[in-house]
Amino acid sequence: MESFSCNSARSFIGKNVNLHLKDGAVIVNVHLTKIQKAPGKNNNKIEYAHGNRKTNRLPLRMIAWAEMINANLMINLV
Repeated sequence: MESFSCNSARSFIGKNVNLHLKDGAVIVNVHLTKIQKAPGKNNNKIEYAHGNRKTNRLPLRMIAWAEMINANLMINLV
């Protein structure tokens, strides 16, 4: 299975997703803002906003996959 890469992360920029980490944890309902590229191999980080829009960074190598959130479902629950 291919890991979550910079190319696959780029398709989720600007969208709300659930991030599934390799250790089994899930970061729920985050807005991906940008990819921060760093020199060297596997040093790229993804920046996301959560809740009160405080931004956090997470190394891409820690993410197993991302799941899109259905916005229509969120609107209907309110």
